[in-house]
This record gives sequence, C-alpha cells and structure tokens, in this order.
Amino acid sequence: MSDAELRRRMSERVSFDAAVRQQPKRSDYDLNPHWREAQPGLRVLKPAAVLIPIIERAQGLQVLFTRRADHLARHAGQVSFPGGRVNDDETGALDAALRETEEEVGLARGFVTVLGDLDRYETGTGFSIHPFVGLVREGFELKVDAAEVAEVFEVPLAFLMDQQNHEQKSAEWQGRERRYYAMNYGRHYIWGATAGILINLHECLYG
Repeated sequence: MSDAELRRRMSERVSFDAAVRQQPKRSDYDLNPHWREAQPGLRVLKPAAVLIPIIERAQGLQVLFTRRADHLARHAGQVSFPGGRVNDDETGALDAALRETEEEVGLARGFVTVLGDLDRYETGTGFSIHPFVGLVREGFELKVDAAEVAEVFEVPLAFLMDQQNHEQKSAEWQGRERRYYAMNYGRHYIWGATAGILINLHECLYG
C-alpha cells in the first residue's frame, strides 16, 4: 500500500471527534466473552491513547513499535505502540498520544500527520485505549526513554496487514483460558491489545 492509498482509505472514516465512537467497540473480551460475564456491574475505565506511527520509507511503509521496559509494573516487556494515560489537564486523547510518543521515543509531532483514529479498545486491565494513525515523514531522530522503553523496531505494514500473519492463540492466565490475537515477526512477538488494534486497522483499510 502506498502512502497516498493509506491517506485515502483513512479519510473515509468518520472524524475522530465523532461522539458516536466514545465507548470502546473492541476489547480483550472479543475473544473471551465469558470474562465479561464474570464481572458484576460496569467498570470505570481509565482513558489512554496510542499512536500507530507509519513511516514513509523508500522500501515501503513501516510501522514503529516499542518493547516496554522489563521493570514496569504493567505489561512489562510487551510490544506496544507509543502512548499512555490521558492526563486530566490534556486537551484530548490525540494530544496525549503525541505527547507520550515524544516522551517515550523522541519522535517530534512535527514529523507526524494524523490521518484519523480507530475504535477504542478496552483492556482486561481496565483501560480504554484510543488509537490514532499517524503518517511519519523521514528525517526524525529518536531519543528513547530507557526508563519506559527497552527497544524500538519497525515492521513492514504489508506484513501486518497480511491476514496469513494474523493468528489466534490461547494461554492460561489467572487460572482461566485466555484467547488473543498474535503476530510473529522475526524475534518480535506482537500480541494482545496491540495485535487487536492491528486487526482493527486491517478491517479499516481492507474491510
């Protein structure tokens, strides 16, 4: 897919300001509906936002990922998009996604053209993640915050959007079976919410 085609397909989505998509439509419960049935009442979700940085490279579009530091309290060592919690003093989720991206990997927002957003994703740990798709032009320099990020790497968008690379796995977690999406790229294992958001991106671009 070219950058022009990516722009065109993302432009067909409703603006990320649309109130109709304020509640999460995707979640860890999509493959594990019995988990939600076991939870009484409604949960108060913590708002979070991530940026899906798609870099314009000579060899084609590449998606930038981080691997979280091993000492973190939540999701240590897991592959993720740059992002984090939305602070009360921020103007919105997009501002939080761009701020966190600058803080975690040093990617300045001036290099990012935000093309739109995806469905909010609810995690089993109580977050409502708002993903934003950003097209990144070359010329940036990364400055990784080692306190949060163990490494940064890129994966071809074509690989991530190939359905043959979309797997469903299962494992035992807290005494129960958990099913989740996963994608293997070399030594990198992309799974859980990050893989679920990529499935949503695939449906947005090719559905």
